[in-house]
Amino acid sequence: MESREHPPVVAENLGKKYSRGWALRDCTLQIPAGRVVALVGPNGAGKSTLMGMITGLLRPTAGRITVFGDAPNGRGMHPAVAFLTQAKPLYPQFTVTETLRYGRTANPGWDQAYAEQLVERAQVPFAAKVGTLSGGQRTRVALALALGKRPRLLMLDEPLADLDPLARETVLQTLLHECRVQGITVLLSSHVLAELEGVCDHLVLLASGQVRLAGDVGRLLHQHGAPGMRLSQLVLAHMRSEGVAA
Repeated sequence: MESREHPPVVAENLGKKYSRGWALRDCTLQIPAGRVVALVGPNGAGKSTLMGMITGLLRPTAGRITVFGDAPNGRGMHPAVAFLTQAKPLYPQFTVTETLRYGRTANPGWDQAYAEQLVERAQVPFAAKVGTLSGGQRTRVALALALGKRPRLLMLDEPLADLDPLARETVLQTLLHECRVQGITVLLSSHVLAELEGVCDHLVLLASGQVRLAGDVGRLLHQHGAPGMRLSQLVLAHMRSEGVAA
């Protein structure tokens, strides 16, 4: 059963093998509670595979993984987890109101008032059909759906990739403010290292299907960095030292 004493994610010697080879191998890590975790690495590093196993959509080939102490069973995500990808699977023919109504029927812990509040703050019209909204507005509706279920772990897989830089910054800051206020752990996968600066306080660097660097950003910068080094510089320097192509 779910317990607040368990970390959001614990992986031990976790591996996933496809016909083409290992996408993730010997992955041992822990996602600490209440942190904003940057999940970074080159294409094919295993980031999406790791997220897929956290959701239960993918089954491990080796090792084990637990989410709030429970092993994903493939029958749906853990109720304390919300997952948002770049695709943002919204129904374009639904109005915003109908989209939130769907969220209420699909999620037992749904908070309708909170979801509506998030949409109102973003100034997205409730009567508009999702298909007529701008990319930024659709993202805000998708975030309202994700946060409206009141998750304790929010996973974001390149959710802002289709937004312009100003919209990315605005949406990201709004999202992280909400998560900090609500005490939500965030696992954020992004290829744009610069947008993680000053945002993430924990790092997991994957490359060639393995964990190459993991831990608190401040500690990692102190141990592996130079004075004044930023998170993005640390990641790139470590990948170069490991001979990993970006």
